[in-house]
Amino acid sequence: MNPSIALLIISFVLGIVMARSGRFPIQTPSVLGGYIIHVPLPALALLHIHNLSVKPELIAPATMPWILFALGAALFLVLYRMNVIDRATAGCLILTAGLGNTSFVGLPMIEAYYGKEALGIGIIADQAGTFLMLSTGGIFLAAKLSARAEGEKTPGAIDIARRILTFPPFIALLAAILLRPVVYPEWITTVLEKLGATLTPVALVAVGFQVKLSDLKARMKPLSIGLFYKLAIAPAIIAALYLPTLADGMISRVTVFEAAMGPMITGGIVAMEQDLNRPLASLMLAVGIALSFLTLPLWYLFMQ
Repeated sequence: MNPSIALLIISFVLGIVMARSGRFPIQTPSVLGGYIIHVPLPALALLHIHNLSVKPELIAPATMPWILFALGAALFLVLYRMNVIDRATAGCLILTAGLGNTSFVGLPMIEAYYGKEALGIGIIADQAGTFLMLSTGGIFLAAKLSARAEGEKTPGAIDIARRILTFPPFIALLAAILLRPVVYPEWITTVLEKLGATLTPVALVAVGFQVKLSDLKARMKPLSIGLFYKLAIAPAIIAALYLPTLADGMISRVTVFEAAMGPMITGGIVAMEQDLNRPLASLMLAVGIALSFLTLPLWYLFMQ
C-alpha cells in the first residue's frame, strides 16, 4: 500500500478510536482544527506559494480547480436560494465538494496510475489551483456563509473583510507572495516542510473523531448531492472541456483524474472551523475519500 494512503487510513481510524475511548474531551476536534488553521496551513502557504511557477502548458491543470469551485459554488448557492439546503450546508458543500483532494490523495494516486513523471501536473493543479482557490475564494465564501449562532444575519462587508484578513493561511499567502524575491535558507524550508507535513495526520484524526454513522441517515440528501457533484459531475465537466481540446494527452488525462478526487481535507477542516455543518463536513470527507478509491479506477479506464 502507498504510504500516503496508509497514513490517511491509520490517522482516520485513530480519530475514531480516540473518540470511542472516552479519554479525550469533546473539544478535541476544535483544538486540532485550530492547530491546523494556525500552523501547518500557513506553513504550506509560505512554502509552496513562495516557490510557485506555472508554465504555459500547465495552465489547464492550474485553472481546473477554479472552474470546478466556481461551478460548485453557483450550484450550491442556487440550491440554498431554492431552500433545498440551508446556508451552513451550502458553505460546507462549497468547501468540500467544490475543492478536491489534489494533494494528499491526488499525488499518490497519480503516481500509482500514471507514474512519477506525471506528478508535476498534479502539483500545479494542487498549488496553483486548489490551495490558492481555498486561500482566496474559499475563505471569502466561508466567512460570508458562516453562521456561528442561530438566527445570525449574513456577515456584512466589514466583518467578511476582517475574517479574511485575519485568517492565518491568507496572511501567510500574502507573506509568501511578498517574499518571492527572497531565497529561503535551507533550515527555513525544512522547518516549513515538517510543520506542513503534520496537516494530514492531524486533520484525519479530527475527522475520524467527529464522524458518526448515526448522522448518515439525517444528512443523506446533502451528502448525496455533494458527492454526486464531486465524484461524477465535476470530472465529467473537465473531461468534456479538456480531453477534446488539449494537445498533450497526459496533461488532459491527469487533470481529469485530479478533478475526480474526493473532497479536500483542508476545505472540510475550514468548514468545521467556521461551523458550516460540522457533521456533514466529516461525512463528506470520510465517505467521499472512501468512494473515490472506487470511482478513480473507473475514470482511469474511461480515459484509456
